[in-house]
Amino acid sequence: MHFTRRHLDRRAPRLLVIASFVTAGAAAASCSRSDDPDMDPIDAAAPDSSNTPSDAGLDATRPTDAGFVDAAPLPVVCTSPPCAMQLVTTLGEDEDDRSEGFCTLLDDGTVACWGANGAGQLGRGDDAGTLDSANAARVVGLANVVTLDHTCAVDKEGSVWCWGTGPFLGADAGGPMTTALAPVKIDLPPASKVGLGHGTACAAIGDGVRCWGSNANGQIGPLTADAGDPAVPRPMPIPAGAPVRALSVGKATFVLREDGSLVTWGGNPPLGRVSPMFPDPNPRDIALRGILVADLAYDSACATAGGTGYCWGARVQQNVASETDRALPAPILAPEPLVQIATTRTHALEAAKVQPYRWCATGVSGDVWCWGFNESGQAGDGTRDHAFHAVKVAGLPAPAAQVKTTPNTTCALLTNGKVHCWGSNYNGQLGNGQSRGRSLIPAEVVLP
Repeated sequence: MHFTRRHLDRRAPRLLVIASFVTAGAAAASCSRSDDPDMDPIDAAAPDSSNTPSDAGLDATRPTDAGFVDAAPLPVVCTSPPCAMQLVTTLGEDEDDRSEGFCTLLDDGTVACWGANGAGQLGRGDDAGTLDSANAARVVGLANVVTLDHTCAVDKEGSVWCWGTGPFLGADAGGPMTTALAPVKIDLPPASKVGLGHGTACAAIGDGVRCWGSNANGQIGPLTADAGDPAVPRPMPIPAGAPVRALSVGKATFVLREDGSLVTWGGNPPLGRVSPMFPDPNPRDIALRGILVADLAYDSACATAGGTGYCWGARVQQNVASETDRALPAPILAPEPLVQIATTRTHALEAAKVQPYRWCATGVSGDVWCWGFNESGQAGDGTRDHAFHAVKVAGLPAPAAQVKTTPNTTCALLTNGKVHCWGSNYNGQLGNGQSRGRSLIPAEVVLP
């Protein structure tokens, strides 16, 4: 583990950031029933959200003056094949479909996926259909892949390939909104990064970004103007700046640059900045700087900067009056500095109740910490008790380089190149060859 801590005036960076976001409330948590049919009825009882502590999801054990930490996620060093290098979640058929699946980029340049497959997100071809799978298997036809985002990949030639359901292009795609059971090549110049949402997608090409698909949230252009053919990538007027490090697309679009700045446009939330426009089609920087990684799940977002996690986006309680209660990044306290964080979207289950979104994060030590919804043990502490504060995931055999989470399951990519998952297995998302049930402790995914 290698990181540096800046001691000189070490309070200043954090205090300045917190002062910038005092209007953003701390995330509150509530419990509700899972879609897991093997859940005991007594476990479905939810605490009264009106009594939820205002500091739910925060942990006071971390000193508030811990200072700025300049660190990065631990690297993956393959110990034996098969070896995973990157981990992502899949997407469902639309923004209301809670996809419970994962994909990983293997060190041989292929991609393997497992879990839910109702929208073809496992990429197994027409013959395999849309059956869920508890066995990780390679996406058909992909090779020499260098990076992933959900069910899109960029290969070493810069070609973009996508599968599942989304705004896909190309002769074999069938239109701007299609379901592809096998990867289709997107009609684009060579790209370095890709970002996929349910209705919109973007790619980093040279110094710019091109987007295509739905303009319902102003992610292709102004709502008052003709956004053009949704099947034709449109250059976006992003401000000049450092090269693109990553793209994320949900209800808004995020462009994370190599200098740690984050440009956003689209739906609000999760725009992450003050704007009089709802949505805002104008790409602008948010105030938070020094961002290492950012994660976006439709209308909920998180990021890490200087060892601190920040989250914002849609409200987490139905009885909160304001839709913008969490409009700006708010710091999340944890037992150690955080270098990577993942979130899930909040989903309405019934009147006045929501299934709360969850956070999981990796620390500089390689430990994994989770907060929130835990009915299937997806917080990883060996219980099914709601995690009101950060709990350490128990039983990981090696430090984690990355963590990704869905509403009911969590997976971690370890520094030895292996993937372990815990929580619900209703869609086979544990990847251990077994169907249904759950695991309260991490189970190794059997990679192909």
